Amino acid sequence: PEAWAWHILGLVNPALVITCNLIGGPWVLAGVIYIFGLGPLLDVSLGCANRPKVPRGSGRVFEVLLYVHALMQFVAVGTLFYRASLDGGAWTTWGAALSTGLSSGGSGIIVAHELCHTRPGSFSWWVGRLNLLSVLYLHFTTEHNHTHHRLVGTTADPASARYGESLWTFVLRTIPSQFRDAVNVHAAKGRTALENPVARGMALQIVLVSGLYVLLGQWVTAAFIAQAGFAIFLLEYINYVRHYGLIRQIGERQTELHSWQSEQRWSRWTLLDLTRHPAHHLKPSEPFWRLRPYENAPTLPSGYYGCFWLALVPPLWRHIMHPRIPERFLPGSLDRI
Repeated sequence: PEAWAWHILGLVNPALVITCNLIGGPWVLAGVIYIFGLGPLLDVSLGCANRPKVPRGSGRVFEVLLYVHALMQFVAVGTLFYRASLDGGAWTTWGAALSTGLSSGGSGIIVAHELCHTRPGSFSWWVGRLNLLSVLYLHFTTEHNHTHHRLVGTTADPASARYGESLWTFVLRTIPSQFRDAVNVHAAKGRTALENPVARGMALQIVLVSGLYVLLGQWVTAAFIAQAGFAIFLLEYINYVRHYGLIRQIGERQTELHSWQSEQRWSRWTLLDLTRHPAHHLKPSEPFWRLRPYENAPTLPSGYYGCFWLALVPPLWRHIMHPRIPERFLPGSLDRI
């Protein structure tokens, strides 16, 4: 089996952000440089494994790793509060917010994604919910579990990117659409007003932000909102790349062809095997350390780090990605089902 210690590398980012937020000055940008500079280079230089290792017999160490990530997420946000309270409206506050937001995208949302696939009301589920509260995205659990997994790749799924759609258009479409969808999931069950868990979650988030403003002031509150915004953008970037252009008809059986896969070591180790996304969709209750790659799944040109800069430039993204899309998914193809 693959050595579990490689996955501890995912803690480098939150540890770096915590340390540099405390130091202050130009160091607050260390998280940005690490994710957007060093991350793509490591994706490319470390390459892919020649063949996947078998899963480990016990996942206990990986379960502990998830909780360590969650703890470091709260510490990282706390150090952002510290930096913002000292620096006020200075550029270092916003640099720290960006670095912290990038860390929150991993130790916050990705970890919450894993924990919220457990039984609702369990300890792990509540930890995941607290992680989502730290990035003001509580409705993610509802939308992801009830809609995205069921309708992935179809036009009814707001979290699946269409063929030819740019990252920027996707983000502007998907964020409000996912929120409306999460509301409607519960409204369809007769849960209206504050009986709707999404509405209660939004009320809780408003209370949290208001409380921060009263207790810690405008700059801490603004920095907290900014890091949440950066984390959400990073999540939706990942949503964009992992289903781009792989259209599925409503009612068509979902297969490994409807999600992009990447075996780049660095992205796998530091993002909790999120890049083995076809396996996650076909076995959503399977923990990340048991996911296996599929030989015939569509493959990204790099890991999630390496694809970031490509996705920011729509013509470049389309130039690289469209030749990789299986022919059956191209516009005009009759081979849909």
